[in-house]
Amino acid sequence: MKKENVKAFFKSRSGRSLVIAAAVLLIGLAVYLNYQWFYDPLSGIGYGDGNMEDRYDDSQATDAEAGGEENNYFTSAALTRQMSRDEAIEVLKLVTENEEASEEAKAEAAAQISAIAVTIQNESNIESLVKAKGFEECIAVIGDDSVSVIVKADSLQAAEAAQILAIAYETTGISPEKISIITK
Repeated sequence: MKKENVKAFFKSRSGRSLVIAAAVLLIGLAVYLNYQWFYDPLSGIGYGDGNMEDRYDDSQATDAEAGGEENNYFTSAALTRQMSRDEAIEVLKLVTENEEASEEAKAEAAAQISAIAVTIQNESNIESLVKAKGFEECIAVIGDDSVSVIVKADSLQAAEAAQILAIAYETTGISPEKISIITK
């Protein structure tokens, strides 16, 4: 008997309206609470003017301050690269999840996501291997047919440059002529 009453309630227009109104109120409450608890007014401003300090705990801020401008360069370059990749992946995911997109477009988007993943892995490998050779900071940027490796150093010995070229070539397969090494 109770089951029939519940079914009748949800079949009635007023019952459905009540459930919808309750759901809207709950969603509104969740949005309000999320805004109150987690909103950071400085997060939408972007980089510069000291906004980055709010994104690190004390140990990271101390490390960046100790390293000066060079560490800030490497940190901001890595963050910028990650943010642009995240945005690109998000757009590509929207294409793969869109029911109206053609199968060809979905396959192309999936291939691009895989290519970005391989590029991220290769850049990480280059950075780790270059740091293992004794460089304090390194950032690698892989393009379609080029690689840029930026290292923290006043200058490079020929042997050090050769090591970096070998690491980038072995990791990516891109010819050494298209690999640039930049000191910062």
